[in-house]
Amino acid sequence: MPPRPGLNTQLVHAGEPFIEGAAVPPIFRSTVHRTVGSPRYEDLRYPRLSSLPNQRALGHKLAAVCGAERALVTGSGMAAISATLVAHLSAGDHLLAQRCVYGGTHSLLTRTLARMGITVSFVDGADSTGWSDHLRPSTRLVYLETLANPLLEVADLAGAVDFARENRLLLVVDNTFASPVLCRPLELGADLVVHSATKFLNGHSDLAAGVVAGRADCVETVHHTLNLLGGHLDPEGCFLLHRGLKTLALRMAAQCDNARQLAVFLDAHPRVRRVYHPSLSSHPQHHRATELMSDYGSMLAIELDGSAEAAQSCIEAVEVAVCSVSLGGVESLVTRPAATSHAGMSAEERAAVGVHDGLVRMSVGIEDIADLKDDLARALATLPTL
Repeated sequence: MPPRPGLNTQLVHAGEPFIEGAAVPPIFRSTVHRTVGSPRYEDLRYPRLSSLPNQRALGHKLAAVCGAERALVTGSGMAAISATLVAHLSAGDHLLAQRCVYGGTHSLLTRTLARMGITVSFVDGADSTGWSDHLRPSTRLVYLETLANPLLEVADLAGAVDFARENRLLLVVDNTFASPVLCRPLELGADLVVHSATKFLNGHSDLAAGVVAGRADCVETVHHTLNLLGGHLDPEGCFLLHRGLKTLALRMAAQCDNARQLAVFLDAHPRVRRVYHPSLSSHPQHHRATELMSDYGSMLAIELDGSAEAAQSCIEAVEVAVCSVSLGGVESLVTRPAATSHAGMSAEERAAVGVHDGLVRMSVGIEDIADLKDDLARALATLPTL
């Protein structure tokens, strides 16, 4: 058997259908396809069933890249997360989720799923030793983020795998911030990974998409639910994500390198109170990040003087970086999570997980590092010294 191809080779070549010999899959717009025989309903060619050629080709590529038995593309990251949780949980079920998660996920867990009779206990995602205290007979699932949004807490994935296996729980990991380049939770023992492919997987800020990948039976269950919820990815979106994936590893290498240098620069800056980035030895899970991931990621967060005014003033003063929501693109982005990614949480909920008004999150792009440092230096110079 030939050796398994490297990641860059898989990103370029895995799952390529070579329709009519084309190196780039064409876009299949048709919603009507001739049916031959009596296929299963799920195998009919129809966009809502995620069975068009673009959707299937992309699923094959993502399965290879994520180290999964099967992968499914969705219309957004939240479509991937919601379909996964709704597919595997029922009224009366309980799940464990790490305390600091993406704000949309937090709202889904505490509001939408709560209305469906599904309960959640929030635990320290970085320390699995206390999770058994929250275990119930109705617990069915553990939900983690490899790198938590926005404080970059590094999940205890090894502990999570052992805990889930011991208690026969499904382990779902949001791997958006790490991507398959930095961490591969399925190979560590997770059952499913979800991604907001809007972010690093696509990488060009021109697409909303999501991914569910993992055990074939688990993905099949999600697929049936997604068919009913209608959260499929359109053919043009598949084309863009298929294209963006091919440069994922190259982009991530440049972004991670820039982020490491910016973390050191900001950590020494007199107008920055604290820097959150796993590459720093001061990060509480620095050693775990070193063992778990191939690099430390391109997301970082900084605390200024604690006020929303200071944070907003700083991010509006940048010129090279873009003051905007989202992350993972080739351009650097800065935002204030309390007003964007975690705005759906109450002030009390944000305070409980450490998302303060003065927190600034940065998605580091591929620009020249000297330009990024100069840009941030000018923006920080508008603030008083701490």
